[in-house]
Amino acid sequence: MDLQAIYHLLRADLAAVDALIQAQLHSTVPLIKQLSDHIIHSGGKRLRPMVALLSARSLQGPPQAAITVAVWIELIHTATLLHDDVVDASEKRRGKATAHTLFGNAASILVGDFIYTRAFQLMMELQSLPLLQLMAKTTNKIAEGEVLQLTRYHDAAITEADYWQIIDYKTASLFAAAAQSGALLTDTPGTAQPTLKAYGYQLGRAFQLVDDWLDYQAQHPTFGKNVGDDLQEGKLTLPLLHALQQAPAAQSALIRQAIEQKNGREFLSTVLAVMQHCGSLDYVQQCAEAAIAKAIESLHGLPVTPYRQALASLASSVLQPLYHE
Repeated sequence: MDLQAIYHLLRADLAAVDALIQAQLHSTVPLIKQLSDHIIHSGGKRLRPMVALLSARSLQGPPQAAITVAVWIELIHTATLLHDDVVDASEKRRGKATAHTLFGNAASILVGDFIYTRAFQLMMELQSLPLLQLMAKTTNKIAEGEVLQLTRYHDAAITEADYWQIIDYKTASLFAAAAQSGALLTDTPGTAQPTLKAYGYQLGRAFQLVDDWLDYQAQHPTFGKNVGDDLQEGKLTLPLLHALQQAPAAQSALIRQAIEQKNGREFLSTVLAVMQHCGSLDYVQQCAEAAIAKAIESLHGLPVTPYRQALASLASSVLQPLYHE
């Protein structure tokens, strides 16, 4: 089952998700409407809502509640992107101008806050304490992860354990919540809840690993990224961390200099050569593939349905950019 087949399987649910997102982002304040329209038309694969929908469907959860949860997931994700782009001073996302470049930092931050509060209002409609607890915990984890990453910018002393903590908090936790929500929507979640949570965490890890891999591979506009953005921002992601640890002393010192200074992209060609020599991008690819294998394996305890198959296929699709030519 490819990604298009999954979209077809969920076509009615995803249409309902899009309609509810537009309704939730509606406001009589003109600037909110303008910025929200920009967000709605900026693209995105809706991976996290799809995880929520497929998880619920795989356990025969209530469809309308699943749509509500899927929209909550996407609203939280959207709000974090608005804030992230301001913090990172990103000019492009998915190949298009970021909101803060068009509307300003203040507007992006405040509309991000508006979207956060909309998400909480929406979840109140379900009157589910377990889901509200999950929402609050996940949103807090994401914020912790972003702050943790911020404090480690231009820090060459970061360890691989630090890296995993950052991506587990800021990325994997939301994927895990999306998957786990499907079990929480049923009356008897049982072992399905830890099963789906494990799936979501591994999927989220792989998603971030692929994104970090792309930063040293992808050229705009194919993936909407520019090579070396993370290096320029002083983000020590796994490809760079592996090269730093594996390179000979002189090359390792050069990478450390690139991380600690504010002009990291000037070192890009040299850093890419070191990564090639050390097999750093191959290592990251192997980590992503291992995470997806674990995600798929974790699904074996779920009932055999087209939705379980779609969860496995969705996980596999995350790896596609690694094999793009």
